[in-house]
Amino acid sequence: QDKGTKMTEFWLISAPGEKTCQQTWEKLHAATTKHNNLSTNSKFNIPDLKVGTLDVLVGLSDELAKLDAFVESVVKKVAQYMADVLEDSKDKVQENLLANGGLLEQQWQADHKFCSSSLDTVPFLFVFKGVNQIDNDLKARASAYNNLKGNLQNLERKNAGSLLTRSLADIVKKEDFVLDSEYLVTLLVIVPKLNYNDWVKQYETLAEMVVPRSSNVLFEDQDSYLCNVTLFRKAVDDFKHKAREYKFMVRDFQYNEEEMKADKEEMNRLSTDKKKQFGPLVRWLKVNFSEAFIAWIHVKALRVFVESVLRYGLPVNFQAMLLQPNKKTMKKLREVLYDLYKHLDSSAAAIIDATMDIPGLNLSQQEYYPYVYYKIDCNLLEFK
Repeated sequence: QDKGTKMTEFWLISAPGEKTCQQTWEKLHAATTKHNNLSTNSKFNIPDLKVGTLDVLVGLSDELAKLDAFVESVVKKVAQYMADVLEDSKDKVQENLLANGGLLEQQWQADHKFCSSSLDTVPFLFVFKGVNQIDNDLKARASAYNNLKGNLQNLERKNAGSLLTRSLADIVKKEDFVLDSEYLVTLLVIVPKLNYNDWVKQYETLAEMVVPRSSNVLFEDQDSYLCNVTLFRKAVDDFKHKAREYKFMVRDFQYNEEEMKADKEEMNRLSTDKKKQFGPLVRWLKVNFSEAFIAWIHVKALRVFVESVLRYGLPVNFQAMLLQPNKKTMKKLREVLYDLYKHLDSSAAAIIDATMDIPGLNLSQQEYYPYVYYKIDCNLLEFK
């Protein structure tokens, strides 16, 4: 498929059966393919559901609209979280989700949960409960994983950043310090690179009792060197004070092997945990995306059924069709569909031309066409 011309949106429409439903399908297919393939079409067969009273149908229509919005929001959330979890490989999101037309069709065919239902007992609750469960599980899983990720990022931040603030656990070694001495102590000093020559000249004289030649460069970043220097404990305050005048910053740091080891272990633990959780989480997202998506298509199918009976009347006689429009010719496709079906609706002509509000028609929420139309928008699953 040429990605440039295919839309990742689908139009689920229905029109009344002519002499036969097959004829309705052939007519649509001929009309859209005659003009340079305006869309890729497939039949979308919805089983005959047992119909209750008109009042029940009108009520169902409202319920289904709410359910549709809820299920769509969960489908989006799962897809968006998949994109978050796959961080660096957003292009893989599409592979891991299944949003393309062939699959839409196959999923629907493979998964008629409602075949024998009567409409007033259609398992709304069944759909709602299943999708609600996915929503709740997602919150719990996302929260646990995000927590882990956040803690790891905080630790990573501690191990990066400027020499004044970053963790030094990975930088300094035991042999850089004079330890366990009653009189001597080793300080760590951050020396700007521009001032390094001054440091070499001055550090032994910044206070009394500095051990000669006791300074080495232990580490450098872009702007500074990290140097050690050893001196008598009682000269530390003098030394700090004087060092500041030269822009040498003494860092508060006690060498503590236990603490540094604990920091390292914590980082390894979090990193391992994150790796361990990643695979199962992606699998969970895949499976539950698919579940939520199937539920969403079911709700759309039920809406088409209810709406078709309300519009075209009884006995049930309509053909549902799934169209994948070509991006460049959507406007033309709309015109072709309008010409095919404008006879269905005496008020359609007025509606298309009128900007005024017609009582009972909520145009803001759903575009109105003389045929039954629902959009399945998979663009919401594209992440750049």
